[in-house]
This record gives sequence, C-alpha cells and structure tokens, in this order.
Amino acid sequence: MDGFLNILKPPGMSSHDVISAVRKVLHIKRVGHAGTLDPAAAGVLPIAAGQAARLIEYLELADKTYRAELTFGFATDSGDDTGNIIEEIPDFAMPTREAIDQVLRAFTGRIRQVPPAHSAIKINGRRACDLLRQGKEVEVPAREVTIHSLQLLAYEPERKRILIDVQCSKGTYIRSLCADIGTALNLPATMTFLVRSRVGDFALAEAQTLEELAVLKEKALLAPEAYLDHLPRYDLAPAREKAFCNGLGTGERRRVPQTDTLRVYSDGRFLGIGRYDRTRQEIVPAKVMNR
Repeated sequence: MDGFLNILKPPGMSSHDVISAVRKVLHIKRVGHAGTLDPAAAGVLPIAAGQAARLIEYLELADKTYRAELTFGFATDSGDDTGNIIEEIPDFAMPTREAIDQVLRAFTGRIRQVPPAHSAIKINGRRACDLLRQGKEVEVPAREVTIHSLQLLAYEPERKRILIDVQCSKGTYIRSLCADIGTALNLPATMTFLVRSRVGDFALAEAQTLEELAVLKEKALLAPEAYLDHLPRYDLAPAREKAFCNGLGTGERRRVPQTDTLRVYSDGRFLGIGRYDRTRQEIVPAKVMNR
C-alpha cells in the first residue's frame, strides 16, 4: 500500500474530500496530497499512500501546468467566480488580441504576486481563509514565482473572455495571475474556470477518477521514484548503501550538486531522498524508504 496515485479531482470536491475517498477505498489512514486544488477547480491531484506519503513535500516542488478561463468586466473578493463581486464594469471595449498577447509576455518569467486571502496559504501558522471566516483582517505578503510559459489559446471578445495555458513554478496562484492580467489591461478580471493538466510527471491524460480507483484499488498505485524526476539523481556506491539506509552520510565527495535535494539510488535501486550538507560536503539521508 505504498505508492503514488494520479487522481482526477472533479469540481465540487475539496482536496480533503478526495483524501477521505481514497482512504475508504484503500482502507489506509496514511494518505496525503500534493498541491491543493480549490473545490471549484478540477484536474490532476497527486496522492501519496503509505510510506510514499513521506515524499509529498518533494512532489510539491514540481512545476505545474494549468488551463484557465479569464473573464473581464468584474472582480471578486476570492479571485474566482465563487466569490462576491467587489467591482464591475457593465460596458467596456474588449482589449485586442495584440494587447492581451503583449501583457501575457510581460507576465512571463520571474514575477511577484500576492496570493488571494481566500486560500489555504498560512499566515503565522493559520490558514488565511480560516482567519477571514473569523472576521479577522488578512494581509498576505507578495511572493516571487516563475511563469515558464503563458499562452493565449482562445480569444472570445463577444463573451469578454479568454482561455490561457500556464506553466509555472510551485506557489503560483492562477487566480492572482488572472486578476493581475486584468489590472495590466485596466479592467477587472476574474478566473471563471480552472483545470490543472500537469504536476511534474503526473499528466491529466493518465489521471484516474475516484470511480476508476474504486475498481482498481491498490493496482492503481504507482512507484514513487518514477514521479520524482524533477529532482537530480545521485548514484551511491553500493558499499555505502547500508550506511545511508541507517542514517549515515555517504562519505563521498566526488562532486558538488547544483541543488541540495536529490534522489538517491544504489545499484539501480531507489533508496530515498538525500540532502547535500555543504558543511560536511557529503550527501546525508533526508527520507529513506524502508525495504
């Protein structure tokens, strides 16, 4: 019962609802998910079961791809069409395709954005959305994210909306991106549809519905190491395998990795996640998978 699942989250369910459904199907309590999807959104929701749940934090480092519908003319307090309208322009000229393309190019690369207050982002250890429900004022600090690509797929001036594809780094809020695109075009804008099409190597075309999971059960589990390709690989000398699995450093200083988090293998077998200790100049175990 150790492995990943590529689940297609339907609109109307929270990510926690999906976790509850998976627990009932697999009869296992240790289940987690990577990258929360809002209840109104749909798409890829990576799930980890059993010991693989210890690797969730590394899935969240992967880049993500979304398809979003952006509607001009109104803005909401949540950034999507489930919120309360806070600004509305009933009659306006739709921006030209050329103007929109120019703005999208400006949002490609490293940008700063303010996550929506109606989200699960933590403020002093508390979820921002929970603080709002308690009537407290919430000020979410801006953060830096990377938009790898931003493509205009459909331009529908008669409906005052566009369709975009976004490939981005972890921590990117598409609701905020849509609102910021509207601001750059001097118009209120709201995300009115969202589907996540990819999280790292988890693709929408291969995702399974909860109904399909109910049939496949544990046969749907995927080998964790196959979905951690966004982490660099480190091949450990077989003589050091036992020491690494017992919590000791590799003792190898043959190269300095570009990133500090690595997939560790020995003799072609996945051992777990290692962390490069720059003081000791060796790889030390971060998460070792039991064998």
